[in-house]
Amino acid sequence: MSVEVWIGLLLTLVGGVMAGNCMVPQKFVRHWRWENTWLVFSLVSLVLIPWLLAFLSIGDLAAVYAQLSGGQLAVPFLFGAGWGVAQVLFGLSMVRLGVALGYAIIIGLGAMLGSLVPLLFQHREVLASRKGLFILGGVVIMVAGIVVSSRAGRQRELAAAQKPREDEAGSSSYGLALLAAVICGVLAPMLNYSLAFGQEIAQEAMRQGASAANSAYAVWPVGLTGGLLPNLGYSVYLLAKNHSWGRFRRVRPDVYYAGLMGVLWMGAVAIYGMGAGFLGLLGTSIGWALFQIFMIMTANVSGLATGEWAGARRQTVHLLWAGLALLALATVVISMGNR
Repeated sequence: MSVEVWIGLLLTLVGGVMAGNCMVPQKFVRHWRWENTWLVFSLVSLVLIPWLLAFLSIGDLAAVYAQLSGGQLAVPFLFGAGWGVAQVLFGLSMVRLGVALGYAIIIGLGAMLGSLVPLLFQHREVLASRKGLFILGGVVIMVAGIVVSSRAGRQRELAAAQKPREDEAGSSSYGLALLAAVICGVLAPMLNYSLAFGQEIAQEAMRQGASAANSAYAVWPVGLTGGLLPNLGYSVYLLAKNHSWGRFRRVRPDVYYAGLMGVLWMGAVAIYGMGAGFLGLLGTSIGWALFQIFMIMTANVSGLATGEWAGARRQTVHLLWAGLALLALATVVISMGNR
């Protein structure tokens, strides 16, 4: 593999590690409710940092956008809005289904569709090639790893509760939660579609003098502004419903944790965008799959390191390691597809 591909793999790994840890600071929030933290997190990650990075890395951002049509800007914006809806549904699904089952459905669908849709619509001819077989095989192994890891998480949850979940799969509310998780899984990779189908913005940025590595920074403000609207709306709704505006009177230290979450998340997305550029023509397909793998592996390893799996049965931990091993194998197979 070329030096550029190795750089892309390294950047994607760094992005995945940051994304896998971006929610850890939320464990240390003391006074704020979820909606207080999420509002600040959304403003930092979806407004402040992407626009700041774009202004710093693109010579004349206004000139870039001025050369684009409304349709060229609308496509990544609308995909970003779809991803924003997925963010809201993600939280609701996690509460109802639990982390294990929720992750299996949402991350599994999101990782698979986010990798395959750009490939199908932009580089369909690759599917019949040796590269395509490696990528498809790697995606299958990746989804298997996600399911196995999630199964381990489910066993840990049941053992900790010492009883089955009260929700029955046949109940209407549980069925709605499953439907929400499936919709979320379909919408979640729209953040990647925003980058993949917003390449006309990146190309215009390069025509205006931006480097290929920095060109993605011109796409993120458009897509993430679309993603801001559902997140902002839901946070404000909860703040009003739960009368939690007053909690903002106690700013420290919670504002620092919320801000750190935003820095880690947007930093991860920005670095992934750079990595996808280095990975070449199939960067948004291969890069997205690897980004998801590294994120899930990091989140699970961080859980092990922070004691989340303390007291879990030996076979449950072995199942987790089997899932992580499948994800590692998927990394190798997908990487071979980019040789």
